[in-house]
Amino acid sequence: MTRRPLWAPWRIDYIQGPKSQECIFCDSAGSDRDRLILLRGERVSVMLNRFPYCLGHVMVAPNAHVARLYDLEAAVREELFARVADSSRILDELFACDGQNIGINQGAAAGAGFGDHIHVHLVPRWKGDTNFMTAVAELRVIPDHLDRTWEQLAPRFAELP
Repeated sequence: MTRRPLWAPWRIDYIQGPKSQECIFCDSAGSDRDRLILLRGERVSVMLNRFPYCLGHVMVAPNAHVARLYDLEAAVREELFARVADSSRILDELFACDGQNIGINQGAAAGAGFGDHIHVHLVPRWKGDTNFMTAVAELRVIPDHLDRTWEQLAPRFAELP
């Protein structure tokens, strides 16, 4: 049996790259495309996770820098969950997911890299997928490039009202 290494060259940017102190959800440097933003709504935005757990891993966050779900205005909560539902449907339709992990990161202790900006992760899952690699070998297996994933998803989000 030949052993073949898993290749994830994009991870080196995360491992060795500078760690910005600016909130990724608030940072305005660069274009939406460069920042992997799929949709910028009136109150909420959707973006690809630059260091995804798997193909199609997106995050939905309010545009305002707010830490807790209960501190969001009702209109923002409504748009947030509408965009979570839209994102879930788009991921199912485009990537034929067998399921999805959908979770809210509220605070650093909950695993949020940016603990004072609430956000929702949508992580597509498939029967027999390779996400055990994250737990066992601290690796992630992503079958496609982020640029191509953005190109597939962006037109679908552009169709949303």
